[in-house]
Amino acid sequence: MQDHPYGHLGVSIWYMDYPWYMSMKRTNVYADPEDLAIIKEAAKRRGISEAEIIRQGIHLAAMANRVWDEPLFSRTFEGTGRTPSKPEVRDVVADAVRRETGPDSGTAA
Repeated sequence: MQDHPYGHLGVSIWYMDYPWYMSMKRTNVYADPEDLAIIKEAAKRRGISEAEIIRQGIHLAAMANRVWDEPLFSRTFEGTGRTPSKPEVRDVVADAVRRETGPDSGTAA
């Protein structure tokens, strides 16, 4: 994937770069005419082909529906099973800072 030319403006737009066009498979789909009109306008505005926008959509749909072999989080963490309160988080962080800096470091915790 490459950055969009307008990325420097703070716009977070990505487009796919497929150097392996020959390995793609051709398919036919039915699409809503209004969706196709939006794709046509977007392709013109972005300076890319309509097919590229459709490939992006197919890729996003495939990734959204993919079943992964491994779970996203394979480790579990011990705890109470509830979200700690702000004071609890503050106290735990302050204790950790005190332990790491030590009493002789001269830094305020």
